[in-house]
Amino acid sequence: MQLSNLKIAVVGAGYGGAAAAKALSLLGAQVDVYEQASRIREVGAGIGLRPATMDRFRQWGIFDAVAGVSSPSDYFEILDAGARPMLKEVWPGTDAHAEPTRTHLIHRGDFIDALLGVLPDGMLHLGHRLETVTDLGDRARLAFADGTAVEADLVVGADGIKSVVRRALFSDKEPVFSGEHAYRAVIDLADTHGMCPDDNLRMYIGRGTKVYLLPLRHRGQVSFDITALCPDDTWAPRITHADLLATVAGFDERIVAMTRDLDLGAVNVRAVYDIDPVERWHTDSVVLVGDAAHSMLHHQGQGANSAIEDAGALADALRDASSVPEALAAYQATRKPVTDELQRISRQGWTEQEIDDVFPGQKPGAVAGNVGRQAP
Repeated sequence: MQLSNLKIAVVGAGYGGAAAAKALSLLGAQVDVYEQASRIREVGAGIGLRPATMDRFRQWGIFDAVAGVSSPSDYFEILDAGARPMLKEVWPGTDAHAEPTRTHLIHRGDFIDALLGVLPDGMLHLGHRLETVTDLGDRARLAFADGTAVEADLVVGADGIKSVVRRALFSDKEPVFSGEHAYRAVIDLADTHGMCPDDNLRMYIGRGTKVYLLPLRHRGQVSFDITALCPDDTWAPRITHADLLATVAGFDERIVAMTRDLDLGAVNVRAVYDIDPVERWHTDSVVLVGDAAHSMLHHQGQGANSAIEDAGALADALRDASSVPEALAAYQATRKPVTDELQRISRQGWTEQEIDDVFPGQKPGAVAGNVGRQAP
């Protein structure tokens, strides 16, 4: 397959879209990225980039760009609500690559800036909201809200959990409410009362609530995340300081103090959704990556990592196959079993008793499958 003649349109400039654009451009293909936002502004807080993800960046020649805005981490620790240790493990995969590669902790905004910063000039097109995608067999057509349209030999749908591409061609199922809220903020390291003495992730488990402290030492900050069971399925719920404090009742007093001191206006509040596994990710000229294909809950910390792995696997398949349809089939065969399992495991975040406390007599949406963690 002559990749230099291949015209590729990527829909969405998030992690999966930006990574796919970089990886595919390195093959020599003509790549354009279409993003609906008029400017890129990634909200939220911190994430962990696993060794396999960082190794992909090394392969693509962008390791330093990401490492320069992140902090390497050696292990993660799980503690109970009173900060008593339960489990401490080295991040898996550190020695699984040609060079020892550590997990890196990074702010979401820094991460997307780093990915977009390594794309060639002119590749990214902002202000392009996709309205329709038409599969023409050996190519596909995209029509945008501003009246423009493009055709490409391959369309990569990287447009997230509410993907227009997925809904048009692969699955019209709605996102599934997990029965959880996520409250995320970035606070100064000095405001953590000594709970972040190094560059390692700590998760505190209480009844119906989990608290994550993810150091961003290169910024002098910490990502402070609270995940709590809640029946309100509003996409962007409205909460009060009292609501936040109620979620951490019974936790170590330092966590309660951090919560009390939060500037509510700086807290990203959202109900947590995923999607059920999608049976097929591709036609002969359109393919899904990242959350568009397999949006998952954040309990395993694998959403962004899976999107990067998708991008790498897609590029590998196109490099090795004799045709686009063959490559897309190989890509799905490689990635779908992995992400199906991650989606399944990520739904096992709570005990039966915790869920019954919040949803007595009912288990809406993904909550029915969101059971599995043993009580401490």
